[in-house]
Amino acid sequence: MKTTRIVLPGGAGLVGQNLVAQLKQQGYRNLVVLDKHHANLAILQQMHPDIIAQYADLAERGDWEQQLAGADVVVMLQAQIGGNDPTQFQRNNVDATRHVLSAMKAHHVNYLVHISSSVVESVANDWYTNTKKDQERLVIESGICHVVLRPTLMFGWFDRKHLGWLSRFMQKVPVFPIPGHGRYMRQPLYAGDFCSIITSCIQKQITGSFNITGREKIDYIDIIRQIKNAVRARTRIVKIPYWLFHALLSTWAVFDRDPPFTTQQLSALVAHDEFEVIDWPGIFGVTPTPFAKAISETYNDPHYSQVVLDF
Repeated sequence: MKTTRIVLPGGAGLVGQNLVAQLKQQGYRNLVVLDKHHANLAILQQMHPDIIAQYADLAERGDWEQQLAGADVVVMLQAQIGGNDPTQFQRNNVDATRHVLSAMKAHHVNYLVHISSSVVESVANDWYTNTKKDQERLVIESGICHVVLRPTLMFGWFDRKHLGWLSRFMQKVPVFPIPGHGRYMRQPLYAGDFCSIITSCIQKQITGSFNITGREKIDYIDIIRQIKNAVRARTRIVKIPYWLFHALLSTWAVFDRDPPFTTQQLSALVAHDEFEVIDWPGIFGVTPTPFAKAISETYNDPHYSQVVLDF
């Protein structure tokens, strides 16, 4: 099993960086990461010089497809999560998926772990949600043996967006704004636990579709307070009207083509989604990490907590 050739399209992001670290801890070495983010690929290669890390725009056909020759497993991670350009969601979530699936068939790769998202079952209607639905449909209809994992909001080492960005932002500003009352229930998932689930799928060739939800329900404002304590930030948490928060994000987007938090993500935050909690510890043989412990590991690990990916 330790010689299994595992290819990770989009593997230089949050999940990929965590997964490479975990797979190597378990003895896997035949790992290939394909990603179009030069800076994050360089960070990955610096930490793990013994793996293959190749630049690849998966939305375009190219020589990257040859890396799937002899592969046993593909873990599909590429995704456009945020931004204000709808064409990037189409390219990175849909077009890239078509090309990866085509390359898998050409090289007879027999097993796929597809990282979908909980948003495919949410009430949200935005570019990310709609293209992730299209992406998952392509995987299911591909005819390739696969497992679909739909995680909720994730946090952990190498989180350059979401909670990771918030943790760095609150250390720089005297006031940290919260939209409205802040009591928006979240079900955050620890990336370390999620990577253990992926590893279990690789080892057991599990098939089917699974909603992977954080097992603790926590309000957004309480998540912010936990992070503030973990990073020892001195910022003051202040609630502001929703409309004002929305207006600030809209203004920010005028000056930033790839803002860390968008008005669409704000709408998703307050959408009151509650996701199914299945027995993923029993199904995958993974012991869940308590939220408070996971937050501490995320921001206080001596090896990885100080590694910040490029935005």
